[in-house]
Amino acid sequence: MKLTVIIEKDGNGYYAYCPELRGCHSQGETLDEIMENIKEAIELYLETMTQEEKAEIINRDIMTAVMEIGVGQAA
Repeated sequence: MKLTVIIEKDGNGYYAYCPELRGCHSQGETLDEIMENIKEAIELYLETMTQEEKAEIINRDIMTAVMEIGVGQAA
């Protein structure tokens, strides 16, 4: 199963969440730690789901894109 993971860096380390699994998120001090933590959180989350719920997630399309937007400075 392939799932989307969003990772954000802040002053305290990293925060990650999985948009397909509402409420599934984790944090860590390093990239390696956050990757390990979010993987564990996803595995535990999936253990609580029925086969029907898992099938619904597999059939959902979530896409990510990076957009570059010009931002002008205020006068």
